[in-house]
Amino acid sequence: MAKKPTARTEFVLFDVIYEDGSQRSNRRVPADVLGGLDGDEPAREVIMEQDRSIAEKSGLPPLQIKSLKRSAGK
Repeated sequence: MAKKPTARTEFVLFDVIYEDGSQRSNRRVPADVLGGLDGDEPAREVIMEQDRSIAEKSGLPPLQIKSLKRSAGK
């Protein structure tokens, strides 16, 4: 008997540069939040939420995002 297809979430990878000059590469953002009139801008909110979660766990304040762009990786 054939298996049911599983739902796959596609991701777009972003490189993020923070106000302090540090960089994080290949941050994953679900592809379904991107596009439309806002383009890649919704990725900023997704990454900010990821950063808030990381900061909460580490006890350090989240860094402010200076810029982000799609990763040129594979």
